[in-house]
Amino acid sequence: MPFVKGESGNPGGRPKVVAEVKELARAHTGKAVETLVSIMTNPKSAPAARVSAANALLDRGYGKPPQHITGEGGPQYVVRLPEPCKTVDEWVTSLGDRSAQTASNGSMAQQESRGSA
Repeated sequence: MPFVKGESGNPGGRPKVVAEVKELARAHTGKAVETLVSIMTNPKSAPAARVSAANALLDRGYGKPPQHITGEGGPQYVVRLPEPCKTVDEWVTSLGDRSAQTASNGSMAQQESRGSA
Protein backbone atom coordinates (compact mmCIF):
# COMPACT_ATOMS: atom_id res chain seq x y z
CA MET A 1 0.00 0.00 0.00
CA PRO A 2 2.02 3.00 -1.20
CA PHE A 3 1.71 6.39 0.45
CA VAL A 4 -0.10 9.21 -1.27
CA LYS A 5 2.28 11.85 -2.58
CA GLY A 6 2.70 14.65 -0.05
CA GLU A 7 1.35 12.63 2.89
CA SER A 8 3.49 11.30 5.71
CA GLY A 9 3.51 7.58 6.43
CA ASN A 10 3.53 8.48 10.13
CA PRO A 11 1.38 11.61 10.47
CA GLY A 12 1.38 11.51 14.29
CA GLY A 13 5.17 11.43 14.40
CA ARG A 14 7.18 9.64 17.04
CA PRO A 15 5.21 8.84 20.22
CA LYS A 16 5.75 11.45 22.96
CA VAL A 17 6.16 8.77 25.65
CA VAL A 18 9.37 7.47 24.05
CA ALA A 19 10.87 10.96 23.95
CA GLU A 20 9.91 11.58 27.58
CA VAL A 21 11.49 8.31 28.75
CA LYS A 22 14.70 9.12 26.88
CA GLU A 23 14.75 12.57 28.41
CA LEU A 24 14.29 11.17 31.93
CA ALA A 25 17.00 8.56 31.41
CA ARG A 26 19.44 11.15 30.07
CA ALA A 27 18.84 13.34 33.13
CA HIS A 28 20.38 10.55 35.23
CA THR A 29 23.36 9.82 33.00
CA GLY A 30 25.89 11.40 35.35
CA LYS A 31 24.67 9.41 38.36
CA ALA A 32 24.55 6.22 36.29
CA VAL A 33 28.16 6.63 35.22
CA GLU A 34 29.20 7.40 38.80
CA THR A 35 27.42 4.22 39.96
CA LEU A 36 29.15 2.14 37.30
CA VAL A 37 32.52 3.60 38.29
CA SER A 38 31.88 2.90 41.99
CA ILE A 39 30.93 -0.72 41.25
CA MET A 40 33.93 -1.17 38.97
CA THR A 41 36.42 0.25 41.49
CA ASN A 42 34.94 -1.37 44.62
CA PRO A 43 37.04 -4.43 45.52
CA LYS A 44 34.10 -5.78 47.58
CA SER A 45 31.83 -5.92 44.50
CA ALA A 46 31.46 -9.29 42.81
CA PRO A 47 34.02 -9.73 40.02
CA ALA A 48 31.24 -10.26 37.46
CA ALA A 49 29.60 -6.99 38.49
CA ARG A 50 32.92 -5.16 38.20
CA VAL A 51 33.55 -6.55 34.72
CA SER A 52 29.99 -5.73 33.66
CA ALA A 53 30.34 -2.15 34.92
CA ALA A 54 33.68 -1.73 33.14
CA ASN A 55 32.22 -3.07 29.87
CA ALA A 56 29.22 -0.75 30.16
CA LEU A 57 31.51 2.25 30.66
CA LEU A 58 33.73 1.30 27.74
CA ASP A 59 30.71 0.67 25.46
CA ARG A 60 29.29 4.08 26.25
CA GLY A 61 32.59 5.90 26.04
CA TYR A 62 33.97 4.30 22.88
CA GLY A 63 31.07 2.38 21.35
CA LYS A 64 30.70 -1.35 21.15
CA PRO A 65 33.47 -3.20 19.33
CA PRO A 66 32.59 -4.44 15.83
CA GLN A 67 31.19 -7.95 15.64
CA HIS A 68 33.11 -10.00 13.10
CA ILE A 69 31.24 -12.67 11.21
CA THR A 70 33.30 -15.83 11.08
CA GLY A 71 31.13 -17.70 8.61
CA GLU A 72 31.45 -20.95 10.55
CA GLY A 73 28.80 -23.42 9.52
CA GLY A 74 27.76 -21.46 6.44
CA PRO A 75 28.50 -22.20 2.81
CA GLN A 76 32.10 -21.95 1.71
CA TYR A 77 33.17 -20.83 -1.73
CA VAL A 78 36.51 -21.68 -3.28
CA VAL A 79 37.80 -19.77 -6.27
CA ARG A 80 40.49 -21.46 -8.31
CA LEU A 81 42.44 -18.80 -10.15
CA PRO A 82 44.86 -19.60 -12.96
CA GLU A 83 48.55 -19.35 -12.26
CA PRO A 84 49.81 -15.90 -13.33
CA CYS A 85 52.22 -15.75 -16.25
CA LYS A 86 55.86 -15.15 -15.35
CA THR A 87 56.81 -13.39 -18.60
CA VAL A 88 55.12 -11.37 -21.33
CA ASP A 89 55.95 -14.08 -23.88
CA GLU A 90 54.20 -16.67 -21.74
CA TRP A 91 51.17 -14.37 -21.52
CA VAL A 92 51.06 -13.77 -25.29
CA THR A 93 51.31 -17.53 -25.87
CA SER A 94 48.43 -18.13 -23.46
CA LEU A 95 46.35 -15.58 -25.38
CA GLY A 96 47.04 -17.49 -28.59
CA ASP A 97 45.85 -20.69 -26.94
CA ARG A 98 42.66 -19.00 -25.84
CA SER A 99 41.93 -17.51 -29.25
CA ALA A 100 42.42 -20.96 -30.80
CA GLN A 101 39.98 -22.44 -28.26
CA THR A 102 37.49 -19.63 -28.92
CA ALA A 103 37.76 -20.13 -32.66
CA SER A 104 37.22 -23.90 -32.36
CA ASN A 105 34.27 -23.33 -30.03
CA GLY A 106 32.82 -20.83 -32.50
CA SER A 107 33.15 -23.20 -35.44
CA MET A 108 31.47 -25.98 -33.42
CA ALA A 109 28.59 -23.63 -32.59
CA GLN A 110 28.24 -22.76 -36.30
CA GLN A 111 28.19 -26.45 -37.25
CA GLU A 112 25.54 -27.16 -34.59
CA SER A 113 23.37 -24.27 -35.79
CA ARG A 114 23.64 -25.50 -39.41
CA GLY A 115 22.69 -29.01 -38.37
CA SER A 116 19.57 -27.83 -36.57
CA ALA A 117 18.41 -25.67 -39.51
